[in-house]
Amino acid sequence: MKMKTVVSMVGCALVLLAVMAAAPHPAAGTLLSPAIGAAALAAAVPSQTDGQALEAQGYERILRQRRNGSFSKAGWNHYGPGYFELDEQTGVLASHGGMGLMWYAVEEYGDFVLELDFMTEVENANSGVFVRVPGMPSSDEYIYHSWEIQIHDTSEGIHQTGGVYDAEAPSHLASKGPGEWNHFKITFVGNRITVELNGETVTDWEAEPRGKVLDFAPRGYIGLQNHDRDTRTFFRDIFVKRLD
Repeated sequence: MKMKTVVSMVGCALVLLAVMAAAPHPAAGTLLSPAIGAAALAAAVPSQTDGQALEAQGYERILRQRRNGSFSKAGWNHYGPGYFELDEQTGVLASHGGMGLMWYAVEEYGDFVLELDFMTEVENANSGVFVRVPGMPSSDEYIYHSWEIQIHDTSEGIHQTGGVYDAEAPSHLASKGPGEWNHFKITFVGNRITVELNGETVTDWEAEPRGKVLDFAPRGYIGLQNHDRDTRTFFRDIFVKRLD
């Protein structure tokens, strides 16, 4: 095992111990909340994304990083119940409540590649990544005119992680499960949506109105869904590359 890996593992363990020590002590016979471990892990596990390499390839980091290294939600808006909390030191977003949408309002994208990491808190956590949201969301109407790349491991078919929600099922489940960071690479060119999850192509589909989606626009916003009232989904390292 490499020394760098050992140091990383020790650092993660120390963060977990610190969070557990700061938390109220449970009564005898009760279990520690899994939420404590998930939140600590989200902040403690180092990112494997090489941001500089992506930027050299023409990607833009849309969860922006300031000159001092801290992160900001500048350029993002939120519609609907709930919210996303940002850890400005680690760049980790955590969903709270729902159902709402945090969307990047700076630019609408037509043909693009979107890369990001996500992690669920529990196996049945529900969330998603919206693409080509047409116009500023002001009601729930956007869900009928844009596509959602689903995050929901315990669902099946067209509602499972890596599929296009209510329209196209993934070929297989390639997520790592709760407490593990996953990597999405979503390519949308013309009408074709390709989803790679942890390096495996799980969806490659020529989009057409189907399921709840009545129609979809040639351009639109990118958004992250906060869905659940009682579980969280985490996001980090959000990069997009325009292809048009």
